[in-house]
Amino acid sequence: MSVAEKAPETGRRPARARAPRFTDEHGRRVRGWELVLRYVLLIAVLALTVGPFVWQLSTSFKGPTEDIFSSPPKFLPSHPTLHNYERVSETIPVWDYALNSLKVAAANVVTNCVGSALAGYALARLRYRGRRVAALVFVLAMLVPAEGIIIAQFTTMRELGLNNTLIGVVLPGSIGAMNVLLMRNAFLNLPYEIEEAAYVDGANVWQRFLRIALPSVKGTLAVVAIFAFMGAWDDFLWPLIVLSDPSRFTLTIGLNYLHGTFANDERLVAAGTIIAVAPLIALFACLQRYFFRGVGEGAVKG
Repeated sequence: MSVAEKAPETGRRPARARAPRFTDEHGRRVRGWELVLRYVLLIAVLALTVGPFVWQLSTSFKGPTEDIFSSPPKFLPSHPTLHNYERVSETIPVWDYALNSLKVAAANVVTNCVGSALAGYALARLRYRGRRVAALVFVLAMLVPAEGIIIAQFTTMRELGLNNTLIGVVLPGSIGAMNVLLMRNAFLNLPYEIEEAAYVDGANVWQRFLRIALPSVKGTLAVVAIFAFMGAWDDFLWPLIVLSDPSRFTLTIGLNYLHGTFANDERLVAAGTIIAVAPLIALFACLQRYFFRGVGEGAVKG
């Protein structure tokens, strides 16, 4: 008898190839068609959000001989050039406007980070009468549209003699109600036991705030910094109302003059738009690590 005939039968069937299993971020099993649908939706959202920026970036590098309205559109310029950026700087003092915007945005970041952290800590950790009423006031402040109080703000700046100054641009938005509530929620997620231990060791309120609470909410602080910078950098209506001297104009107002004068030259407008957006991208690239950590702020590692 052959070896094959002598071998006992085990009764096992040959193993079948298993279909690949896909899991989401929580470890749950996901079907293949669900995964494909997710990626299709993500690509669609990406095209809607990033597509206009990519188009503006491509237009800013196209020369005067290229057709920017061709069908189908061409995202890659045939002969890339930086001449459009040179024309922007020759047409308006764009770098002076950018410096003014940077001053306003930097001051807005500092005032919001400091003021929101102090106010948020007071609302979350300190015990006093009227604490809930104070938190409610900040919530109600978010419901008031900015256009409804802009006349009162202008009158206030005029009475203070701050019209046509960069301080007058910064002051109304120096502390945002949304930022205060963000910091309050971040401080509320911190365990009370940590501060109680520091209190027993003799730490006062400022020491507990600076050495324990504030280092634990760096992610939320980065979120506040990004929101404050974006809000000040992109603001158009308030600087347009309070500023009258062209030497103090911010970048958004200066680019509006560029668009009004050269409305038919889309390449020039696209180059100015990219100059205005570039600092926001750089800021987010620097703080994205802390920005995404802000979602799980307040967790304590053992």
